[in-house]
Amino acid sequence: MYLEIVSPEATLFSSEVDSVAVPGIDGEFQMLNNHAPIVAALGSGSIKIHTHTQSHLVFDELHAEVVPHNDDDKILTVKINSGTLEMKDNKVIILAD
Repeated sequence: MYLEIVSPEATLFSSEVDSVAVPGIDGEFQMLNNHAPIVAALGSGSIKIHTHTQSHLVFDELHAEVVPHNDDDKILTVKINSGTLEMKDNKVIILAD
């Protein structure tokens, strides 16, 4: 599936991914390929991105932290304060604060 994370200032992440886990306002949830369409509000926390490889587009602009997660270099973490998520047709778009 394709994931794009956008802030008001810049695109923070844009690439094909295996899965993504997000901090929903009622708790964390994860989406895999071919997930049903969904729109959700996000709370404060970390987006965990499971990538195919390390070859992806990551923009570390305006103090946005996109960092490898612990020892696994195929998992990236993006911290957000809040946001909105839409998944449709195997594409996830996250508008993040």
